Formats: sequence, C-alpha cells, structure tokens
Amino acid sequence: MKTLCIDVGNTSIHFGIVEGQTVTHTADFVTADLELANGYGFSSALSPLLKLADGIAYCSVVPAINPFLESLFEDLAVPFFHLTSETCNGLEITYPKPTEIGEDRLANALAAQAFYGVPAIVIDMGTAVTFDIITSHGYEGGIIAPGLGLMTSYLHEQTALLPELKPEDLIQVEGAIGKSTRQAMQLGVAIGYSGMLDALCARVINEITNKEGTNPIILSTGGSIANLTHDWAEKSQFVENLTLLGLAVASKKHLD
Repeated sequence: MKTLCIDVGNTSIHFGIVEGQTVTHTADFVTADLELANGYGFSSALSPLLKLADGIAYCSVVPAINPFLESLFEDLAVPFFHLTSETCNGLEITYPKPTEIGEDRLANALAAQAFYGVPAIVIDMGTAVTFDIITSHGYEGGIIAPGLGLMTSYLHEQTALLPELKPEDLIQVEGAIGKSTRQAMQLGVAIGYSGMLDALCARVINEITNKEGTNPIILSTGGSIANLTHDWAEKSQFVENLTLLGLAVASKKHLD
C-alpha cells in the first residue's frame, strides 16, 4: 500500500509517498506560505502524489491548518487518517496527559517501535529538539529543548551586533577558542548544542537502562542533525523520514 504521508510542522510541511520502509517523492512546503496563500501552491504540489496514493495520513502541530487539509481530502475516494493520541493504535501511552503529546512525536514513536525495537530514544531536531522515550511499557514521555535554528536566530534578533548564522556556518566548526565574533558564535552554538544533547541523552540512557535492563537504541531525525559535530552524530542512527514512516504505520494499524 502506498500512503501519502504529510507532517505539518511549525516551520515546514514535509510529505512523501511511503510503501513499507521506502519513502519516495519527498518534498517540503513552507508552513507560513500555506497559511498566507490559502493553500493553492500546496495543493498543486500534492496533486501528482494524490494519483499515486492508496491512502493519506497526516499529523500536525499547527491546528489552524487542519481544517484546510480536511477539506482538501474529504472528497477523495481513498482512506484519510489523522494521527492523534485518540487514533494512535498499537502504541501503549503511559504519559499522564496523552493529548499534550505532539502528533509528530507519536509518529516517531510508532516508527521506532515497528522498525527498530524498544527501548528506544528518538531525537527529532526541528524547530524544537524533542526526545521521545519508548520502552516495553510503551510511550513514556520525553524532553523538549530549543532547536538549533531557534538558538541562532534568537542570538541575532535579540542583540544589536551579533550576525545571523546560516546552517552552513555550523558545519565542521574547528578549534575551541573563537578568534572572531562569528567563530565564537559558531563554537557556542554548534559545540554547545552538541553538548546539551549529550547531557540530556546520558541522563535518559541511565534511567532507561536501570528500568529496562538494557541500553536503548538511539535514533535521530530532522534537518538539524547535519549541522552537529560528527562526534555527536555518530552516537545515533539517523533515519531521514522517520515521521513519515510512523504515519504510514499508524494508518495501517487504523485500517486493520
């Protein structure tokens, strides 16, 4: 079954066709553009993929966009599925308030459980960086921290003299002492960010290992992983379209 999976994020909308563990025809659309342009460009981008899909699944962290998506697909003759904590079949949720869990995080947890096993830590590096913990007891909870983009933009926007860093400025940062303002920022953001993830990860691994009796697999996804130090990136298994994979899993479980 080919499922058109759509992940509506705060910054961008990522979508593609999922069949098993194969993801094709991926593309991105700027979320703000959809809100401003009434969806014409987005509809055009999806049109060729709709002809390939046997079903459609989406998750969203931008509720204002959901009614547009619902109206876009309501007349199609294929199954249409919205992943929420209420429709999340096949994943035990031990979190006290399931409705507070981001729908993309549920998709990530489902994909981790289905394809990589538990216990698992999923680190999704988007606008925010999220840690999600899945054990033999199901979805346990997680951690939310500022994303790499937020850190760089905030430094620039909230100061008079600090320049704006681009993603490419954070690749292969060398040295330990900045010899210019830009280099000092590069070190502070890239190395500091990696250190933050290290500290959070170490704490979670310790708790999971004590609870489960085995070390968790560490999965990472999201665009910011490319801007982290190679040392940190090698500590996780990167899965490029983990959220889309999880949406397809959720849709199949819903239909079953």
